[in-house]
Amino acid sequence: MTDIKTKVQGLEANCDARNVKELVNKTGSIYEGLVIISKRANQIAVDLKSELTKKLEEFAVTSDSIEEVHENKEQIEISKFYERLPNPVLIATEEFLNDEIYFRYNESKDQKKR
Repeated sequence: MTDIKTKVQGLEANCDARNVKELVNKTGSIYEGLVIISKRANQIAVDLKSELTKKLEEFAVTSDSIEEVHENKEQIEISKFYERLPNPVLIATEEFLNDEIYFRYNESKDQKKR
């Protein structure tokens, strides 16, 4: 995954109204556009979760006592950064509208026989 910090630099974390015709122009169908965006958003969400987990594992403390709670300022800052990121759907929509997503159609069995 490319560096998410630079990718979402100019994106706003709030939802904006979108022109549906832009989504239709790319694929010919609003539903196909939404499927592409949703699949990419799932990829981004998985990547973000794994990246956050790796960073937070550095601060993991194995302790048998529940009463001991350690607060690490670096860990809190990392968590806050990921909370402030735009939703993966917003990132995927922006990528789709900027032609940054490669997509292709699989051939169905009927088309292969012809």
